[in-house]
Amino acid sequence: MGRFNNTFSHPDGFVLVGFSEWPRLEMVLFVAVSTFYIMTLLGNSAIIFLSHLDPRLHTPMYFFLANLSFLDLCYTTSTVPQMLVNIQSHRRNISYTGCIAQLFVFLGLGSTECILLSIMAFDRYVAICRPLHYIVIMNSRLCQQMAAVAWGTGFSNSLVQTVLTFLLPRCGQYRVENFFCEVPAMLQLSCVDTRTNKVEMYAAVVIIKVIPVGLILFSYINIVRAVVGIQSTEGRKKAFNTCGSHLLVVIMFYGSAISGYAYMAPKSNSAKLKGKLLALFYGLVTPMLNPLIYTLRNRDVKGAVKKLLGREEQGWSTA
Repeated sequence: MGRFNNTFSHPDGFVLVGFSEWPRLEMVLFVAVSTFYIMTLLGNSAIIFLSHLDPRLHTPMYFFLANLSFLDLCYTTSTVPQMLVNIQSHRRNISYTGCIAQLFVFLGLGSTECILLSIMAFDRYVAICRPLHYIVIMNSRLCQQMAAVAWGTGFSNSLVQTVLTFLLPRCGQYRVENFFCEVPAMLQLSCVDTRTNKVEMYAAVVIIKVIPVGLILFSYINIVRAVVGIQSTEGRKKAFNTCGSHLLVVIMFYGSAISGYAYMAPKSNSAKLKGKLLALFYGLVTPMLNPLIYTLRNRDVKGAVKKLLGREEQGWSTA
């Protein structure tokens, strides 16, 4: 009990350093982040709205895409509003409870997205490699079960890492070298040996990130083989367009997230800045781009938008 109480030694909670060492950059980031956040809210909300409204989008692919959009909404909201308030008010404090909640939610959502992206790759694998059995295999019950597994596994991992992280004594250290509470930044505050926690963290990275990447690669190797065998040029184009969008999202998310571990314990200001910008990229830019990537060349979504706008115009003309 004494060890746990020793972690709570600063009356004001933690201080999120963020980008305070670069005040001019903060002003630019405030405008950019505000714009990106609004676009993230609008884009992902539109995906969720359309996938529920249009019957043509009641398919496994759009069921998982709606899950991803909802996840991205929560993902950005768990960190961005706090960051904007800190920049504008110049107050960097976050309470202990707030820090625990932020780390738990952010890590849980990030872990869930890793698994969800692998499930979406499996969905594309079944759709292209076993099209005649697609409806039977990817039935509604299985889709709901896989989504539940993704959310459950993601937040189970987050619960374990959050508890282990906040059990570490910090001996009065309270300056978090990031704009939000995350495991690597919190481990730097500990005044004891954290090798066990780092081993556990890297083991979680293997389970939550590396294994899903392997499943995604397996799915796409088989998808490429199947697509090469398609004789129709139009069929190949459609398959590559659908899979290309998902693959681009995977590369952006996994690339920036895994690269962030290279700056887990930055020693120079340059390394600190790169690590924070990477965190900002996978925490905000990727969720903002996801709706654009998935819908830019998607005929079904474009058709749903036109149908919705047509209804609204008809309603206005009738009124």
